[in-house]
Amino acid sequence: MNIDVLEEINKKGFVEEEIDPTLDLFAEIEKLKKEKNAIILAHYYQEPDIQDIADYIGDSLGLSQEAAKTDAEVIVFAGVHFMAETAKILSPAKKVLLPDVKAGCSLADSCPPHLFKKFKEKYPDHLVITYVNCTAELKALSDIVCTSTNAVQIVESLPKDQKIIFGPDRNLGAYVAKKTGRDLVLWNGACMVHEIFSQEKITKLKERHPNAKFIAHPECEEPVLRMADYIGSTTGLLKYAIANPATEFIVATESGIIHQMEKACPDKTFIPAPPNNSCACNDCPYMKRNTLEKLYLCLKNGYPEVTVPEHIIEKARKPIQRMLDISAELGL
Repeated sequence: MNIDVLEEINKKGFVEEEIDPTLDLFAEIEKLKKEKNAIILAHYYQEPDIQDIADYIGDSLGLSQEAAKTDAEVIVFAGVHFMAETAKILSPAKKVLLPDVKAGCSLADSCPPHLFKKFKEKYPDHLVITYVNCTAELKALSDIVCTSTNAVQIVESLPKDQKIIFGPDRNLGAYVAKKTGRDLVLWNGACMVHEIFSQEKITKLKERHPNAKFIAHPECEEPVLRMADYIGSTTGLLKYAIANPATEFIVATESGIIHQMEKACPDKTFIPAPPNNSCACNDCPYMKRNTLEKLYLCLKNGYPEVTVPEHIIEKARKPIQRMLDISAELGL
């Protein structure tokens, strides 16, 4: 990679290149996947076009599992930076691409590893469980990684007298503490998307749609979770919406999941929960940095590439593998 390309990636997060507007990007991406033995993993919060071209769509746990077992030589991760890092940790010999390396995460940013290390040192007899939505460096400081799908079960799998630090998401940690009855030491971090849902606006929306089920991600704040008919991971929310006989759902998580809900249940109505902001949007600005055009260019050019130092890979792989092992044992 020449220095100009590197500088542009560092500045913009991707390399701009003119694309023929008549090009069928779906067909071109499929062709490139075969040529390069590549797989596309996409999070539920990605734009619909990316979800539709992906080989696998899922939440953090499902994507981690797919990253660990793929035989592809190249992994294109349509998600955010920490997810691509996780894929690289689990498959260090594979090339991991991210359409836009500035697709970060407000939750990951809320927990700088050097500060968490000092926090951890205050509780030397505590086991450290970190939510997968964190940097590779933070995972390397952990004993077990978890996702919103398996956080409760992982805590419950540990002895009741085991002291635990949980980070970086305080809302998920508080939910896990409530569900398990454990006294967790929480890091004070949060996701900007799940923090902005308005309890007042949701109450008014529920009044306008009295038959709608209100479903929420556990990263939401506790007053919002108290209102929910169901609380679960993105995959959990999708499964609930499919299985429940209700025909209307108010959904409190990033709005990208609604694409899959509408595909699975075309006869049902899904209403994004309103946030407490003037634009009335609950999209993750980081997730939405990835576009179909950027995905095509990164697969075509082989960059931007996500790398992780070997010593971090070695330390971070253990808590991720422990999560995968516990999840497998519990049938998650």
